[in-house]
Amino acid sequence: MTSSPYVSAPPSPRPNLAFRELRGQRSPGEFAAAVRRAAREIGERVSCDARYIGRVEAGEIRCPNYAYERVFLHMFPGRTLTDLGFAPRSAVRGRGTRPAVATAEPQHTHHTYDEESDVRRRAFMTGMTGSTATVAVATLTPFGVPLAPGEAAHHPARAGVGAVEEAIRRIRLLDDRHGADGLYRRAATPLRTAFELLDAGTAQRDVTERLQTGAGELAISVGWLAHDSGRFDDARSHYAEALATARMAGDEALEAHAFCNTAFLARDAGRPREAVRAAQAATRVAAGSGSPRLLSLLALREAGGWAGLGDQRACERCLARAQALFARGASEADPEWMSFYGEAELEGLEAQCWSALGNWDRAARHARRAAALQDPHFTRNMALYTAELADDLARAGQPDESAAAGARALGLLRDVRSSRIESMLATTARVLLPHRRATGVAAFLESHAASRR
Repeated sequence: MTSSPYVSAPPSPRPNLAFRELRGQRSPGEFAAAVRRAAREIGERVSCDARYIGRVEAGEIRCPNYAYERVFLHMFPGRTLTDLGFAPRSAVRGRGTRPAVATAEPQHTHHTYDEESDVRRRAFMTGMTGSTATVAVATLTPFGVPLAPGEAAHHPARAGVGAVEEAIRRIRLLDDRHGADGLYRRAATPLRTAFELLDAGTAQRDVTERLQTGAGELAISVGWLAHDSGRFDDARSHYAEALATARMAGDEALEAHAFCNTAFLARDAGRPREAVRAAQAATRVAAGSGSPRLLSLLALREAGGWAGLGDQRACERCLARAQALFARGASEADPEWMSFYGEAELEGLEAQCWSALGNWDRAARHARRAAALQDPHFTRNMALYTAELADDLARAGQPDESAAAGARALGLLRDVRSSRIESMLATTARVLLPHRRATGVAAFLESHAASRR
C-alpha cells in the first residue's frame, strides 16, 4: 500500500474575524484599494485585490509577508499583527514540523543576488511544472508546496487559477528585487502550465474567465522578463499571446495591458512608429477604464514612440497629457499591475524621452529626480534610474558626475541582473572612454570592466 505524502489532513483554517471587523461596511474590493493606497503612502508595493482580502478573512493567510505587515500596521497604528487577527510570525515560521499546506504567505524580503536567492527562484519555478491539467494543479503552487489533497481533488480548476494568480505576483516581486535575468527561462514552465489548464476547460464560467485573465497576465509577466533580459523576439511573442487571449476573452483591461507592454517593447526594439500605434490602441481600449493613472502611463508610452521618431512637438504634447492625468491621483480603478507606476517612474520615462531627443541636460534632470524619488527598497528600478542618469550625464559632458552615478549603479547590480541596465552601463563606459585619465572616470571604467569578467 502506497503511503500518503501527507502526515494527516490539514486542519480547516480559522476565519480571521478581527480583520473582517476592521473592513467594516467596505466591500473586499474597496478595502483592497485602501490597502494599495496605504502602501503607496509609505513607498511599499503590494498587489492587493479582493481575492487576497478574502484569503485573509478566511484564515488562509495566518501571517502576512513583511510588505503587507508594514502596510497593515500603517493603516491601523498602535495595533499589532495579533490585534489584526494574525498568528505570531514565530508560530508560523518555526523550524519544527511543517504542515502540508502553506500557513503563511511567502515572505517579501531583501536578498542579494547570490546562490541562496537563485535557489529560491529555482524552487519557485520548478515547483510549477506539469504536463497535464491534473498534474499542473497539483504542482503549480509557488515554492513547491503542494496543494491540500482535498483542494486539488474537489476544486482542481479553482485551485489552479489561484496558483496562476500567485505565480504572477511572485514573478513581479522577484523581478522588482533582482531583475529579469535568471528568471525568464524558468518562468516559461508555469506559463505553459497556465495555458494547459485553460485548454483543459471547466464548466465554471467564473473560473474560466479568471483563468483566461490569469494566463494572459502571466504571458505579459513572462514577456516582460524576456524584454528586460534582451530577448525581444520572445517578448514580442508572449505579448502577442496575451493580446490574443484578451481578445478571445473580451477582456479590455488585459488588452490594454498587452498593448501597453507592446508599445514599450517596440520603442526599445527600435520600432518607434509601432510604439506610437500600440500606445494609441491601448488608449482607445482603456478610455472607459476610469483610471487616469493608466491613461497617464499610456501617454508616456506614446511619448516614447514620438521621441524615437524625433518628433519633439508630438512628444511634448503626450508628456503634458501624461503629467496632467497623473496629477489627478490614484483611483480604485487603477489596475494591480500598475503598482510600479509612481512619481519616480513618471520622471524616469520622461528622462528617456528627452534622452531619445538628444536633450541630455534635460534628460539628466529628470533621471536625477527619478533616482531621488525611488524607494531604495526596489533595487531594480533604483539601478535603472541611476544608470540612466549616468548615461545622460556622460552625453551632457559631465564625466565626473557620470562616473559617480555609474559607480552607484554598478553597486546596485550586485543584487540585480538585468541585461537592459547592463547594456546602458556598457554604453556609458564607451562614452566615457575619452575621459579615462580623470580619476573618478578611471575608477568607474576599471570597476565596470571587472564586473563583466
